[in-house]
Amino acid sequence: MSGSALYETFARAPLAFDHGEGTWLVTDKGERYLDFAGGIAVNSLGHSHPHLVAALTEQAAKLWHVSNLYEIPGQSRLGERLADATFADKVFFTNSGAEALECAIKTARRYHFVKGHPERFRVITFEGAFHGRTLATIAAGGQYKYLEGFGPKVEGFDQVGFDDIDAAEKAITPETAAILIEPVQGEGGIRPVPTQSLKRLRQLCEQHGLLLIYDEVQCGIGRTGKLFAHEWSGVTPDIMAIAKGIGGGFPMGACLATDEAAIGMTSGVHGTTFGGNPLAMAVGNAVLDVVLEDGFLEDVQRKALLMKQGLAAVADEFPEVIEDIRGTGLMLGLKCAMPNTKVNMAMRDQHLLAVPAGDNVIRLLPPLTVTDAEIHDALNRIRAGAKGLAEAIAAAAAK
Repeated sequence: MSGSALYETFARAPLAFDHGEGTWLVTDKGERYLDFAGGIAVNSLGHSHPHLVAALTEQAAKLWHVSNLYEIPGQSRLGERLADATFADKVFFTNSGAEALECAIKTARRYHFVKGHPERFRVITFEGAFHGRTLATIAAGGQYKYLEGFGPKVEGFDQVGFDDIDAAEKAITPETAAILIEPVQGEGGIRPVPTQSLKRLRQLCEQHGLLLIYDEVQCGIGRTGKLFAHEWSGVTPDIMAIAKGIGGGFPMGACLATDEAAIGMTSGVHGTTFGGNPLAMAVGNAVLDVVLEDGFLEDVQRKALLMKQGLAAVADEFPEVIEDIRGTGLMLGLKCAMPNTKVNMAMRDQHLLAVPAGDNVIRLLPPLTVTDAEIHDALNRIRAGAKGLAEAIAAAAAK
């Protein structure tokens, strides 16, 4: 985009899409791509889902924005539905996942403040985490590439190794307020946290009076075959940040908390202008209409098994390209044996879209509505891409 007025902060692929149809994206030149990137796990129900389109269109004809100075009925309804379906009692709506994490961090700090312990503000986090791009959330994530050049790191975050619960225990001090973790790391390379580790973290929080915060921005809203990924472990948090899939493509997020954890979040201590607006709430409620239908999540689990088995077969066939298959549900990762950027490009050449991640992984995040036929189609495209790369390796070795 020569001469573009946009910030040059994105290394964009040379593709521009005109419209979407379910699992498919169509470029402005009419080329069709199978979308297993899903807007980075955002388009939970695919593109132009009729129920979401109808909900947004109906609301857009009535009311867009009034601010949180007034009651918003759709907000109350969505909050109650999320509370009914989860551990939570209270919900605060945001515009994004980063804002949901900011709210979660503030909720934890405020809890200890009103309990008479303002010195307890530190949060323990884990290597490979990604919690957003605000100054606080890049500090929480701890990755140097996101911190560099933005001044002093925001104080209050202590990072330990991925799944190193012993190190997490040693990092607890009288200033520790909470432990923050993604039940399945997305940006970090599709790395699920073992159930036993989540159980130990819950025990540590109970033992030391800490709050357990889950970041389910990427792994929530049916992505793993449960409404939220932590349900597989049975270990509930005190606070949870969500976003991405709950809006099905419309920007929104939420911070969920128990009554006890939210005790400090009283009138005036936190706010948002756009968060929870009628448009977002209409779409969020429409997403839940679909995801909470009887049998929907069970079908996600079935399709996930079909896809994972197919990917394992491709990995067995081309070990010089794909080392391993990671993940759960429709949040799967290809651990690459060569640079993941090359594998991603080979898949894009087959008109299949995916998302690179840390640890040399390619993320596959199709809509939860993907069909069996589309899964088989994607597997064929991945196999074709891997075959081309394997042949190139063999040809280079023969020279």
